[in-house]
Amino acid sequence: MINKKFYIENYGCQMNISDSEIVSSILNNKGFIKTENLKEANIILINTCSIRDKSDKKIILRIKFIIKKNNDILIGILGCMAYKFKNIKEKKLINLVVGPDSYREIPNLINNFFKKKGGYISTSFSKTETYADILPKREEKKITAFVTIMRGCDNMCTFCVVPFTRGREKSRDPYSIIKECKFLFKKGYKEIILLGQNVDSYLWYGGGLKKNFKRKEIINEEIINFSKLLELVAISVPLMRIRFCTSNPNDMSDHVLNVIKKYINICKHIHLPVQSGSNRILLLMNRKHKYEDYILLINKIKNIIPNCSISCDIITGFCNENSNDHNETLNLINYVKYNFSYMFLYSHRIGTYAYKKLIDNVSLSTKKRRLTEIINLQKTHSYYRNRKYIGSIQEILIEGISTKNINFFYGRNSVNDIVIFTKKNYKIGDFIKVKINNCTSATLAGDNYD
Repeated sequence: MINKKFYIENYGCQMNISDSEIVSSILNNKGFIKTENLKEANIILINTCSIRDKSDKKIILRIKFIIKKNNDILIGILGCMAYKFKNIKEKKLINLVVGPDSYREIPNLINNFFKKKGGYISTSFSKTETYADILPKREEKKITAFVTIMRGCDNMCTFCVVPFTRGREKSRDPYSIIKECKFLFKKGYKEIILLGQNVDSYLWYGGGLKKNFKRKEIINEEIINFSKLLELVAISVPLMRIRFCTSNPNDMSDHVLNVIKKYINICKHIHLPVQSGSNRILLLMNRKHKYEDYILLINKIKNIIPNCSISCDIITGFCNENSNDHNETLNLINYVKYNFSYMFLYSHRIGTYAYKKLIDNVSLSTKKRRLTEIINLQKTHSYYRNRKYIGSIQEILIEGISTKNINFFYGRNSVNDIVIFTKKNYKIGDFIKVKINNCTSATLAGDNYD
């Protein structure tokens, strides 16, 4: 008799959290029971990320630690690391390997393992799998839910493993997305985040909308792009906050910007990865935009949505990057003055074009120095942006209790700033007004404005 208690650990991005919720639903439907106590489980699934080399090493160390504590368990790797299983030196420690398109097979693979029938690896890609029919099993008492609208990526940036770990782009049926969003609203969720490696390239072809929607604007539509989907979601759940991630500078359209402006429940924040401010490096990265294109888009965002916050991803020390390339990135950062950024050292990822064809020839010390310069500059701009809110009144969605002081709540405003404020007779999930009276580069602080 198989002990059917399973435990899932997540590493990496929001997409992994969403995928783990899908896996939990699949397993629950087959009689498996999720536990939050690692010691209770004999099936431990680790949902992995391979964006950075540091993530890989952390996961292997974690697996070794778990096995040291308990040998009588099944260890499974899900997600991005599955594709590189053959290259993992510690693969003898792993009992189950499942890629992002094969989650439906997990119950059978687990049963096969315990019955010693073999067949514990499934990493093939699907051209159609979006898990649209599976309602993810989410944690209770949460106020924000991730809703995956598409999977995979077609961009083939030379530094990125996503096309090799998650496959080509596949857009999910819009009706299933709307249905899930409405369900989440009824369950008491206050915010949804639409997820995809590149949400702006969402594109769904097909009839059938006539019987599923009654709005005149879409009765005859057979093609739904991201701007139309975003509008449908905004209309369908008008009392929920809507965010989305991630956008691509090459694909974001004026239509998307105008939809963001039009609907009050769509948050005024755009995460727009740039990676580098140097056209030479952008070309080596196989990014589809140039510095000039990116600046034009930034100006367009500011003109259409003047109060919109903008964040980005930046990679420093990419192959052949010189001091002039680095300075061009600093110049771009100075021009945009991002609200916040995710900033990384470049590291080779097995399987990418850069790994096969380019030389990682920037020294680690140079990478670290350049990253420090970028981080310090970003802190300056974050503080500059946050100071502008002092004296203003912000609508905040309460997300939880501050980890630094239990007498304070924290939440976010529409533009994705974290706000700390005194607890009163409110609860997590409430929308309240807060007057901002102080800030750091990372957070805003204020008092309840009754």
